[in-house]
Amino acid sequence: MAAVKSTIRDSSGDKIFLFTIYAVLSVVLIVVLYPLIYIISSSISSPAAVTSGRVWLWPVDISFKGFEVLLNTPQVVTGYGNSIFYTIAGTMISVALTIMIAYPLSRRSFFGRNVLMMLITFTLLFSGGLIPTYMVVKEVGLIDSRWALLIPNAIWVWQVIIARSFFQSSIPDELFEASEIDGCSDLRFLRSVVIPLSMPIIAVLVLMYAVGQWNAYFDALIYLKSADLFPLQLILRSIIIQNNSVGGVTDALKMVERQQLAELLKYSLIVVATLPVLIIYPFVQRYFVQGMMVGSVKG
Repeated sequence: MAAVKSTIRDSSGDKIFLFTIYAVLSVVLIVVLYPLIYIISSSISSPAAVTSGRVWLWPVDISFKGFEVLLNTPQVVTGYGNSIFYTIAGTMISVALTIMIAYPLSRRSFFGRNVLMMLITFTLLFSGGLIPTYMVVKEVGLIDSRWALLIPNAIWVWQVIIARSFFQSSIPDELFEASEIDGCSDLRFLRSVVIPLSMPIIAVLVLMYAVGQWNAYFDALIYLKSADLFPLQLILRSIIIQNNSVGGVTDALKMVERQQLAELLKYSLIVVATLPVLIIYPFVQRYFVQGMMVGSVKG
């Protein structure tokens, strides 16, 4: 006899529920997507169209003048290079330190791990404050240096908790005992066994630290004085909040043209600053989801 195919039909309540969910998600999508489209459209519109408010969704009088000015401005190019350096170097340091502290805390044989974990978690809720932190950074000689953006906030407690939970659930004690019988040292076990098996959580840590490092500007605002060390986000803040034009690019223009170009530069620089994240995120979004699932494991 031929197999009889049967399908379960959704009830009226289920259909209403699904319709409501899709409607709410559609509204959320529009709310999130519209500012992004508006900024991109404004960045490639003419300065006059942006200033007059004629741009509300699609570009008006397409022009790439804002990007041309930014690419020809040494301050922006230097800031872009600094941000890339801070992101790569800071991510490597943060991931290495996070693994070094999270893996020992995940081993039951590590004496005092619960006390140390409690102290680490305590810093997630309470900190010394801005002034004591600045005094410490100043005393160790990191003011106005690249290390000031790499060392003080190198370890995030939440990432330590996520990595520790992953190591506890994915690296069994039996594997460590077997390697110990074969004469494998702790460092060799970490390098040859733990790290190859932990690529998913390492990818999660890399993405979280990289995005956070790329978008960071507050530490640079506090610790840096030299303009040649400023990251791109600090230059973006100067243009958007303080309403400054870049360098002396617009000094020769008339007042109206200068205001129009300054307004256009805001949107162009926002696009330039967010472009790496916008390009990378669709390819690595699944790792963010996996990181949330790892963090939900209690351990």
